Order: sequence, then structure tokens, then C-alpha cells
Amino acid sequence: MKTILLKNRPTGTPQTSDFEFTDSEKPSPKDGEILLKTKYVSVDPYMRGRMRDEKSYVEPFKLNEPITTAIVAEVVESSHEKFAKGDYLTGMLPWKEFSTSDGKGLRKVDKEQVPLSANLGILGLTGLTAYFGLLEIGEPKKGETVLVSGAAGAVGSIVGQIAKLKGCKVIGIAGTDEKITMLKEKFSFDAGINYDTTDDLSAAIKEAAPDGIDVYYDNVGSYTLDAAMENINRMGRVVNCGAISLYNETEQPTGPRLETTLVKKSVKMQGFIVSNYQEKFPEGIKQLGEWLKDGKLKYEETVVEGFDNIPQAFIDLFEGKNKGKMVVKVY
Repeated sequence: MKTILLKNRPTGTPQTSDFEFTDSEKPSPKDGEILLKTKYVSVDPYMRGRMRDEKSYVEPFKLNEPITTAIVAEVVESSHEKFAKGDYLTGMLPWKEFSTSDGKGLRKVDKEQVPLSANLGILGLTGLTAYFGLLEIGEPKKGETVLVSGAAGAVGSIVGQIAKLKGCKVIGIAGTDEKITMLKEKFSFDAGINYDTTDDLSAAIKEAAPDGIDVYYDNVGSYTLDAAMENINRMGRVVNCGAISLYNETEQPTGPRLETTLVKKSVKMQGFIVSNYQEKFPEGIKQLGEWLKDGKLKYEETVVEGFDNIPQAFIDLFEGKNKGKMVVKVY
């Protein structure tokens, strides 16, 4: 079987040479363990931070050891009382074609309810990030205007739909006309802004939202955040979910100072990680599942096939090659 290790700590944008493939014998489960066959692998922008050797909210990946991400796997052998052959589980697992586990941190998923890959997206950490970030921090109210950056991505596309369910006007920022069309036609966004063809992003936001922005859900950071802050309303809320535009920077970026805007307009700005709401995960999954079942939520996936293509799929995130959730189908 194959395993993917972190070979180097990337400088700037990661390269395929930063990863190493190794071959080894397929393991056998011990008493109380299960043998898992990897089916789908999640690749996510936050992983870039874990490739740095620095203190953060989660331990960095170790060099010359397997990378771990959210995975859906099938139980192919079991010596565990709670899991049987043929069960499908999801949780944080290594980039291996086969792995053993004692089952801690894993939960069963039903392949009949939704496609297996959806458990890495809309019913996984992606959906929960959108759900709790918007509702707990953004606190959208009916009639307000919500702006979402990275809106065609895994989190952003779900944020916009939840905001619509709450009765808000929703504007999405994305990088191609195709993505803007998808936001409006598939996800019912009220308007979209293509940052790649817009010379003045602040002016474009003002045109789309002449009455200002009440909630800004930020997945991008940098000048996109600056432009949003120029249009934020009094008592506005800014949800700092991610800053993909900055993840590969090699120097400390600088930009406009936001303090005066925060004070003058009494704006709340708060960053978060989804594990802050871990105790509420069952509630979030239940609600997202109900909305999905009722047809109130839709999702988009970019599925890359083949274990060997996992590193490139991760790298492609930083060039915006995904629509919705990026997942790799292994088997």
C-alpha cells in the first residue's frame, strides 16, 4: 500500500516535491482495532498552516510522517466490538490507502442517506464551519445583507445558502464568471462579484449592496477584507474564517488599519475554528441534514480521482481550481 509523507516544509506555494510516496505492507488489525480502506480524502486550505513549524491551534504536521485529514473509509476487517466489516466511518485519518485504528474519534456514516463524499463537505467539518461561523458569530437577521468571500468554495457556498434561509440578501465574491453564475443559479445568491475582472472591489461591493454590508463572512483576507470593511454598516459583524490569500506569503503582509472603522461603527470582528463548537456538532449535523433532505441546501463538489493525485488536489486549492468541496476519490 501507499502512504504520503510531508517531505519538506513548503516555502511559498506548496509543490508536489514537498510530498513523498512510500510503499509498505498492508497492516493487520490487532484486538480492538479495525482495518480501514480509504475511500475519500478531504483536502483543505487550513492544512497549509499545519505545514509550518509554528505554534497554532493545532499541532503542525511532522516531517517524514503521514499527513492526516478528514477521510471517509470502509471497514474491511474488524476486531472491534462497535464496528463491523462493511461499516463506513469518517474522522481524522492518515494519507494511507489502508490504516488501522482503535476507533477513537471516528463516527459511522450512512451511504444510503447521502453520497459518502458529502460527509467531508456539507455534512462534515466544512458544513459545520459554515453553520457555526455564520449563526454564532455573524448572527444574521432577516432583511440584512451578507457578503461572502470565497463564495464558490466549500464553506462559502453553504454560508450563502444558510443566510438566504435566514431571510438575508446575499452577495458572493468569486474568481470566475462561471462561478458567479453557479452562485446565482444553483445557490440562489442575489448577486456575485468576480474579483478577477473588477478593478475596484470596494466600488463593486457598494454597487451590489448600496445600503451597506451587515455581515461579512471572510474566507480570503487581504484586500478583499479591506474592501468589505469600507462598506460595513454600523453594528456590522465580521466572521474571520480563513485567509487563503495570505497562506503562502513568505513575508509579513501589511494593509489598511481597521481600528477606526471598528470603533466608529461598533463593528464586531471575530475569528474562530470549528472545534470551538465541538459540543454542538450533533446539533449542527442534524440541522444541515434536515435542510439537505428537504432540498433547502445544495452542494457542489470537485472530485479528483486517484490516491497519487492527493498532493496536487491540495495545491490546486490555492489556484481556485475547485468549485465547492475538493475531495479525492481513492477507491
